Amino acid sequence: LLSVLCLGDCQLHTSCGIQKCTTDFVSFTSHLNAALEDFDLEFCKALRAYSVCTYRNSKVCRGNLVYHSAVLGIGDLMTQRNCTKDGPTSSTNPEMTRDPCDYSGHTQVREHGRGEKTPPPTYLFCGLFGDPHLRTFKDHFQTCKVEGAWPLIDNNYLSVQVTNVPVVPGSSATATKKITVIFKPYQDCTDQKVYQAMTDDLPAAFVDGTTSGGDRNSRSLHIVEKVSGKYIEMHARYIGTTVYIRQLGHYLTLAVRMPRELAMAYEESQDLQLCVSGCPSSERIDRSGHLPLPVVGKLLPWGAAAHPLSGYTLETATTKCHEKMLVKDIYFYSCVFDLLTTGDANFTAAAHSALQDLEALHPSKEHWHIFPRSGGGGGVGRDRKLFVSLGFLCLIFVAYL
Repeated sequence: LLSVLCLGDCQLHTSCGIQKCTTDFVSFTSHLNAALEDFDLEFCKALRAYSVCTYRNSKVCRGNLVYHSAVLGIGDLMTQRNCTKDGPTSSTNPEMTRDPCDYSGHTQVREHGRGEKTPPPTYLFCGLFGDPHLRTFKDHFQTCKVEGAWPLIDNNYLSVQVTNVPVVPGSSATATKKITVIFKPYQDCTDQKVYQAMTDDLPAAFVDGTTSGGDRNSRSLHIVEKVSGKYIEMHARYIGTTVYIRQLGHYLTLAVRMPRELAMAYEESQDLQLCVSGCPSSERIDRSGHLPLPVVGKLLPWGAAAHPLSGYTLETATTKCHEKMLVKDIYFYSCVFDLLTTGDANFTAAAHSALQDLEALHPSKEHWHIFPRSGGGGGVGRDRKLFVSLGFLCLIFVAYL
């Protein structure tokens, strides 16, 4: 794409408007995210608008090489994206068009309305899976107990509550059996919509039986069923938010992507949110967010022996998790921890799916992988040298039982 676009002084003739066409195309597409469902639709609309603009300038740009390169490039991109030549186009005056049910459109209007560029919106990610493992909006990774009902998110636009139950008799280990998501009413985009999932009941509709909110044609809020009874996605275009819910084995996993300015819009009374502040210290299995590493070579005596509750040894659990996850980051070690705790191989799939959801929704690739540190951390790290030992699992495992 960059080979056919020129954002600098690329007009060979002052009357040729190809630079304006190109600038408009970039403004239409700069906010799009390829991971979101409506990417192809919006990208094709922008390409058609680009094509119309070049056609209008065909006579005055006849001798302009940049113009001809752009025309060829548009054709190639439309073929690659399976775009039809006929169809809706992006507005040629984005500053005059405001779709109140399109969060990305709001940010675009702010840029053009002030006549200055502002940074694109910052998105945050939160995920919950396994026994359970929590990744907060701040990219802190925690292992918690949190039995019963707990709020993950509770702001002015969205509420998400999970209910966790014990998974192993005699242990404080829990996993998620129920998830309730409430999309709060917003202008004319949607009235309040409540979604509820439970083990063996993962519907493709809200509790009122509908699959969308607001105007059905605008698709400002809608549910997509990816795998019947096992995996659904909720796309709230009006608040730029995406929610993934899966059932793996007997338990549920959750992943959420939301703009920072909306995620942080809440009252003081809504301060208990696990995605924002993490688990209370009394509910944490880890040590204040850190995953402690014992001295290498001095693991606890039972560390490599089969645990009576799980039937897995440290070695067999490591091998099982390595089949799904090649990078030995915190998701890999959470998988090992869950196998040692429960003996349920479905937790391997849960950790792997949680990593896939992270890669689909987390905005910063450089922050995908978290590597615990012995001296302090549990946040994002790049030093893998300390990660040669599974010893931290032994210490956490002791605290869990």
